[in-house]
Amino acid sequence: MTFAGLLSLIAGPAALGVLGAIGLVAGAAYRPICATYAYVLLLPFVAGLGRGTLIPLVRPNEALLALLLLGAAVGAYVRFLRGASVRIRLRPLDVPLIAFVLLSTVWPLESMLLRGVPPAASDIMAVAPVCKLVALLLLVRCTVLSEEQLVRCMRLIVWSAAATGLIAVLQVLQFPPVVSALDSMWSSDSAALAERGTSTLSSSIATGDYLVIGLTLMVACAVRGIVGRREATLLGLVFGAGVLATGQFSTWISLVVVGVVVLRRFPGIRRKMLRIAPVAAIALVVGAPAFLTRLSEFGTRGVPQSWYGRWDNLVTFYLPHLTDFGFVLGISPNSVLRAPETWREEIYLESGYLHFLWVGGIPLLLGFIWLSVAVLRGTALLRSRNDVVGAYATALEAFWWTILVLSVIDIHLVMRGVGDLVFVLLAIVSARLGGDRAPVTTPAERANAIAGPSTW
Repeated sequence: MTFAGLLSLIAGPAALGVLGAIGLVAGAAYRPICATYAYVLLLPFVAGLGRGTLIPLVRPNEALLALLLLGAAVGAYVRFLRGASVRIRLRPLDVPLIAFVLLSTVWPLESMLLRGVPPAASDIMAVAPVCKLVALLLLVRCTVLSEEQLVRCMRLIVWSAAATGLIAVLQVLQFPPVVSALDSMWSSDSAALAERGTSTLSSSIATGDYLVIGLTLMVACAVRGIVGRREATLLGLVFGAGVLATGQFSTWISLVVVGVVVLRRFPGIRRKMLRIAPVAAIALVVGAPAFLTRLSEFGTRGVPQSWYGRWDNLVTFYLPHLTDFGFVLGISPNSVLRAPETWREEIYLESGYLHFLWVGGIPLLLGFIWLSVAVLRGTALLRSRNDVVGAYATALEAFWWTILVLSVIDIHLVMRGVGDLVFVLLAIVSARLGGDRAPVTTPAERANAIAGPSTW
């Protein structure tokens, strides 16, 4: 092959990439809501792509969000120059949220400087995910304004999550095209996860959380009549099988916690349990391979064998630093340690609450508790609404309880893809706290909200 031919081969995909980037920026500038639509639709498919997979040095979801934010910002600036008004109003949830963000980003670095420890590049990079989540929250807050936009976002979230679950099921069933695509583009956490549904998030834990959020939002919409019975049945089948296919005990615990919250909020669902029994049975059969494999991994102490390794990592590498008063002000924004063994490269802190203490000490943990109280209080004010806002509030409340429970063993709040979706829910719910908009309660009003205008 000649040099000119090689150059044209390289320049072709690069040119398409540049044109695609320009199109994303232009579309987001022209219709900012399209930026939110695009991100929530593509999130579960791009969040699992590794850094440098498609774009050097960055993750594809980070690049996607940056382009969409750029377009939305350019569009907002042009509208401001044309005389559009800018309204900034703090909502009740904003103050604890801002405090948590500052304690997660600025405070850990300041704490290191106060202790005479200069932050390394890895420490600075470790606070970047929270900054990305804040940028996403602002995008959603500023663009998702009407009832029809809320409903469209809900459908994009639910159906993209269902597609992720279907991929996880096909992966566990060893469907060749799916397995080949996942092996070539989405690398799993380890070779041991080959029998678990990691899907396009490249993590069975993240996939499980994503499916649980999607399932909860779908159920919350179904009981309000926003999602039809046939659509709910189909989605429920995919979600049920997908949750089992992940092969994650934490996902199954999450499903139990969410189920308890939802059943308490909607007692009428209990009377309909027999109706969904056939769907649950089909989902159980489809997801049985991963489910049975994981059950066989229980150790003699009544816990999964993989949890022994987690405990050893905590006792050997993390607790000695935390118990030496490191929990007071925190140790480092980066909780990933270099492994001394040759069979692994890195060690991860697999406990959400200890992660808060490691990153920001007692101040960050208190900030998380304050935010949790504010979230649960805020969702309690909105969950009784009979519209899609009430569905979002129900989903956020249910999964936030999951975060509180499962943070004992993992940091679910900022997990790959999951943290993005949680902050999308936070943006939607927080924007409607302290407002004066009347809820959409009557069937006619809800039908109009769902139908929306004839064009996007």
